[in-house]
Amino acid sequence: MSTLSLAVGRPTLADRLISRSILTDVMLVAGGAAFVGLLAQVAIPLWPVPITGQTLAVLLVGSTLGALRGVIAMAVYAVVGIAGVPWFSDASAGWQVVAGPTGGYIIGFIVAAGLTGWLAQRNWDRKVLGAFASFTAGTVITFAAGLPWLAASLGLTLEQTLQAGLYPFIVGGIIKALLAAGIIPLAWKLTSRPKP
Repeated sequence: MSTLSLAVGRPTLADRLISRSILTDVMLVAGGAAFVGLLAQVAIPLWPVPITGQTLAVLLVGSTLGALRGVIAMAVYAVVGIAGVPWFSDASAGWQVVAGPTGGYIIGFIVAAGLTGWLAQRNWDRKVLGAFASFTAGTVITFAAGLPWLAASLGLTLEQTLQAGLYPFIVGGIIKALLAAGIIPLAWKLTSRPKP
């Protein structure tokens, strides 16, 4: 017997914990969007710039929910933020955030969640090395969308764009990819253990 669900393809970590259905999909998507909004408010002081939990949350949501639900969760995050919920970084909200210099990163989150979710559905997230590669790819996608948007929005040269939008965030991006690569495979191990 088949249950109607937004989840397509191979099971992800969320499917390991909760059976697939439209209701659980809606709850997971809403929870994923809220999780990103919550972690976007967490800032850790680091040189040369503080890092937020926003990108880490995007990677975790994409990997946990899979490609389609991850994409929908990040689209919901963007739309609800545009509608006025102050859950973009620094509790910002509104169309001006997405239309502004950092809007490309928010659009990149949608694609990044899709990619990490797609890779998770191919079991890349079960081992640390594959998970790190997946999360690094998701981070690269975020920058690939964000940097041209930043340059066009502010009229920056290539070097100015890299100085403002990439170089200061490399260390934080690596740390987030490593954290996610530790969390998700560990979660798979913990959920795979037989119950006593």
